[in-house]
Amino acid sequence: MNPLLDRLQPYPFERLKALTAGITPNADVAPISLGIGEPRHAAPALIEEAIKGAMKGLSGYPATAGTPALRQAITGWIARRYGLTLDPLTQVLPVNGSREALFAIAQTVVDASRPGATVVCPNPFYQIYEGAALLAGASVAFANADPARNFAVDWRQIDDATWARTQLLYVCSPGNPSGAVMPLAEWQALFELSDRHGFVIASDECYSEIYFGDEPPLGGLEAAAKLGRSDFRNLISFTSLSKRSNVPGLRSGFVAGDAALISKFLLYRTYHGSAMSPIVQAASIAAWGDEAHVADNRARYAAKFAAVTPLLASVLDVALPDAGFYLWAAVPDGNDIAFAQGLLAQYNLAVLPGSLLAREAHGSNPGAGRIRLALVADEAECLEAAHRIVSFTKSR
Repeated sequence: MNPLLDRLQPYPFERLKALTAGITPNADVAPISLGIGEPRHAAPALIEEAIKGAMKGLSGYPATAGTPALRQAITGWIARRYGLTLDPLTQVLPVNGSREALFAIAQTVVDASRPGATVVCPNPFYQIYEGAALLAGASVAFANADPARNFAVDWRQIDDATWARTQLLYVCSPGNPSGAVMPLAEWQALFELSDRHGFVIASDECYSEIYFGDEPPLGGLEAAAKLGRSDFRNLISFTSLSKRSNVPGLRSGFVAGDAALISKFLLYRTYHGSAMSPIVQAASIAAWGDEAHVADNRARYAAKFAAVTPLLASVLDVALPDAGFYLWAAVPDGNDIAFAQGLLAQYNLAVLPGSLLAREAHGSNPGAGRIRLALVADEAECLEAAHRIVSFTKSR
């Protein structure tokens, strides 16, 4: 077996399952889960109709690069969303959801034969980043989130020697779990580091369409263009329909950016066998071409957060995030695991302890003492969950 598999750590939900194995939840109340970030709003009808109309496409092998119509739909969306003109032939590529692409980019980019091959990622983080780096033969360096800056990542924690060994940097904006959005100055600093040391930036933007202010979050490609980097050198952005369009089961997204990176990534994916089903391509064209369902989805999340956040803020240290569908709440005594265990036992409510989303780095676990709450259910269920958390917190 590949010995690198032994370097992988259990997924957060597996660790939580082990930590709650001996707990019998209170059967007097219906179970509610705010633990998994899985969209639960209904899939848009236009996507379902597109799937029904594309069944005849199953008779042929799809191209890894996708159809011209899909690539045009993607670049059309990028133009409307970010005001950017990308070449549909060389600067975009459909992927089977951002998760598999975020993993695959490390296998494409990392040269494990170079001494000290390193991948840098935020902390807390989406565990795919770490697993992708380890299986590519690299070491992982973590940059902790800073509570004093709304849990924005403190990239200054990475020293010059580490940056010099870095081959790939994962960024996530809006962030998971905090929802923090990277400003232009932060992008500029990372671009300067990338130019100096030659590493690739992989920008995970799967939460970009769920936000609460008037202005949508700044994207990586948009930031590059604002800074005169119209070739998007050493930058590749990852976007998904899962959260934007409530279709996590569709497994559809795209990557866009540096044409040289896209070319190599296409080569890798051709051998990997990652072509998107014609049915999914047809559904994706419909999804990228429509914004009405996205605006409706965003409004539903805004209503939930407006109802739930003040309730929770009465007992927890929590505030409305910049974007995304998580609340990142501090628990009163700082013991996030005990809080989650007690909440499950007494109120049959599952949340994710923040310490399971992070690693010990720079002398601390930046997720410790917090819980992640995914407000993915309907408003009534989220409100019921909030009332249970308030009651539990007051009873401790």
